[in-house]
Amino acid sequence: MYRAIRRNKVNSVLIIALFLAIIAGLGWLAAAIYQSWVIVLWVVGFAAVYALIQYFAAGRQAIAMSGAVKVGLQEAPRLYRIVENLSITTGTPMPEVYIVNDPAPNAFATGRDPEHAMVAATTGLLEIMTDAELEGVMAHELGHVRNYDIRVSMIVYGLVVAVGMIADVLIRIAFFGRNNNNPIVLVFGLVAMLVAPLVASMVQLAVSRQREYLADATGALTTRHPEALASALHKLSVYGQPMQRQNSSMAHLWIANPLRSGAMQQLFATHPPVDKRIRRLLDMGGRF
Repeated sequence: MYRAIRRNKVNSVLIIALFLAIIAGLGWLAAAIYQSWVIVLWVVGFAAVYALIQYFAAGRQAIAMSGAVKVGLQEAPRLYRIVENLSITTGTPMPEVYIVNDPAPNAFATGRDPEHAMVAATTGLLEIMTDAELEGVMAHELGHVRNYDIRVSMIVYGLVVAVGMIADVLIRIAFFGRNNNNPIVLVFGLVAMLVAPLVASMVQLAVSRQREYLADATGALTTRHPEALASALHKLSVYGQPMQRQNSSMAHLWIANPLRSGAMQQLFATHPPVDKRIRRLLDMGGRF
């Protein structure tokens, strides 16, 4: 487990380096097109500042976008006690606990590190889960916290948005500026600017899927009851429904897909298939 946490921290640095390379590449292309190398500094500087802001603010933004309400022991004793017991068991700082008033069963964790973590569950999740299943779900979410997945998610989210914004601005400048005399460079630059956000999104999806497997394993090791989390995932697949307040930018944070299903959602899914997650958990159960 400690190796996995260390690997996540190392991966965070590598992911940041990859995104900065993509952003620098966009800046270099723009500089070649418009023959102004100041653009490289502007693009990289903007991305770095934006990612830094997102690092500190994205957790609160996710809470606000979901419509979550902070609760304590008096407002939600069942959920609060489960999160508190899991925090004590794992030695993790007690996160802030939130409830989202939504019939769709779901949950998520956010924040930049275990000391600034927040976990949330929907009213729909609380209604259909047994205590053991709810404990499995929240152990999964605390697994994201312990493994520093929430930090990786926040950084990747901020950089993906930065890549998209920069590419969009540069494409608009290319169409309306028309300052370049080399059409080959211009066409190549436009293609690269269109492809860069797609590449960034694919990296985000790959990172998110691997983090879900790791959080499942962490949650199962915490509770020593992987069958409970497997049962919870099965219920989420059977009773799952789109969230009332949908936002694709934070879809990767939820334990289950909060968006309407469709061909494009399947292609760009932020989570691995539920049946594979359940199979892995049941295999773990045979080893306990």
